[in-house]
Amino acid sequence: MPTIPKTMCGVVLTGHGGLERLVWREDLPVPIPGDGEVLIRVRASSVNNTDINTRTAWYSKTVRDGTGAGALSGNIAADDADGGWSGDAITFPRIQGADCCGDIVAVGPGVPEARIGERVLVRALQATGASGDAFATWTFGSECDGGFAQFTKTYAVDALAVRSDWSDVELASIPCAYATAEGMLQRANVQAERVLVTGASGGVGSAAIQLSKRRGAQGTALTSPGKVAQIRALGADETILRDAALPEDTFDVVVDLVAGPRWPDLIGALRRGGRYVTAGAIAGPIVELDVRTLYLRDLSFFGTTFQPDNILPDVIGYIERGELSPKIAQVFDLRDLHAAQQAFLDKNHIGKIAIRIP
Repeated sequence: MPTIPKTMCGVVLTGHGGLERLVWREDLPVPIPGDGEVLIRVRASSVNNTDINTRTAWYSKTVRDGTGAGALSGNIAADDADGGWSGDAITFPRIQGADCCGDIVAVGPGVPEARIGERVLVRALQATGASGDAFATWTFGSECDGGFAQFTKTYAVDALAVRSDWSDVELASIPCAYATAEGMLQRANVQAERVLVTGASGGVGSAAIQLSKRRGAQGTALTSPGKVAQIRALGADETILRDAALPEDTFDVVVDLVAGPRWPDLIGALRRGGRYVTAGAIAGPIVELDVRTLYLRDLSFFGTTFQPDNILPDVIGYIERGELSPKIAQVFDLRDLHAAQQAFLDKNHIGKIAIRIP
């Protein structure tokens, strides 16, 4: 049985705002697993848009700009009462970190002790602790403490064993981004067809390229000139420069993480009967839709947050069968989380920015 300390190091979010709201602590209590829960020694995490958006209260309906507008200083106009992604207030202090790769070191009542020692990934989107309708869910590191600390706890059913020779930081790049991308592709039933992916250099976008490719899709990525070669190396068959005109009536599916001013162009790029699926709005959440385009062209729109239980196990299966490759752009120590988020916001990377846990 591993020796478990009473206190741990970690980064605590003290409230909505800028990077100064992320505070390094060395006296945090190690959580105690309750009924049906496991305690995990966190080995690695990574940076995600949802961590930053929660910090800045970007999810508040009062915010109409893209995610970069208040990413360093916070959104001044945001209403803290609906600053969480679920539309509710966030409880502070909160240990963020939607991603977690680690080892189970203790179990709560009702969980077999045989699970101690398992290397696991934690579901970033969890239905277990959420209450409400069939699509009720919460985010690890938002409605509960997450992976930006030496230890965390979660429901046993949301800690999934993984058997892979990938490093901890490589595996930690998976739960939030790849499960989000896989959830989008499954919801839109992407097959061997023409797919356009926006935000292709980010974590979810780069994952969507790989996951589309393994389905036999012909993937086109929207990206910037300096990233074309690396995006093609990920599996994109074609690339379109970010500010270039989009071909009309071309794609079966648009996998969108950007929205913003060019959103009507994305819809125009869909063929008649095409599908649009989104899990983000980096360039801005407010768009203009001509409803006639929607119904006269027989389009289908999908918004995706909730993930069925099979999503992360499916992704883990792809990893274990060698069907995916990790894409780590940079690695930072947890204590340098400010610098890691700054690098994330600079948008010069392709793939994921990983976090080592001490």
